[in-house]
Amino acid sequence: MKLVVVSAGLSSPSSTRLLADRLTAETLGHLDAEPEVIEVRELATQIAQHLVTGFPPAPLAAALDAVAGADGLIAVTPVFAASYSGLFKSFFDLIDKDALTGTPVLLGATGGTARHSLVTEHAMRPLFTHLRALVLPTAVYAASQDWGEAGLARRITRAGTELARSMRPTTPNTIRGTVLDTVLDAALDVDTAAAIAPRSSTGAITSVDPTHGFTTVSFEQRLAALRGE
Repeated sequence: MKLVVVSAGLSSPSSTRLLADRLTAETLGHLDAEPEVIEVRELATQIAQHLVTGFPPAPLAAALDAVAGADGLIAVTPVFAASYSGLFKSFFDLIDKDALTGTPVLLGATGGTARHSLVTEHAMRPLFTHLRALVLPTAVYAASQDWGEAGLARRITRAGTELARSMRPTTPNTIRGTVLDTVLDAALDVDTAAAIAPRSSTGAITSVDPTHGFTTVSFEQRLAALRGE
């Protein structure tokens, strides 16, 4: 499996790359995958050339192919003018419109203030939804004051676990062992059982006990319980 990480930080080192690295490490803690990191700033001149000429230089073409062939994608950008950076957008403008269809994508962004924390929702999520990617529920925004805080660590853990689970093959023999798997599977089992709970021919309602299975309760018994009898 291949995990591709796109970091659009403009400096070296950068908080954007740091967030990308932490998200990558968390994902790989739950999944055996081959990571590949793309530093967009190193391709800035080639991106501009491609936008003008329509022909990507070899390093840029390799990066675009890597994104298109990814089993999972982490995309992290710094915030500029309350949105993703122009370099970040220019890179994804070059991605074929069908290349990310169904690909799990974890969104991340960094900024100097918490006031831009919704950039992942009002700017990044619509972009990747347009590309028909499978955008994960948890996105991670890191303001300057967030580094070292427990809240950021928890969001990174949740997001990385979601991406790992989305990338994991869904086969009967798949080994699944994360806490998130256990919690979500338990909830899914109960919800599914409730959805398919049969009704008896006499109109009795079947309630669901996740431990002992189905229990048939007659209307008379249910009514008596409501009356306190």
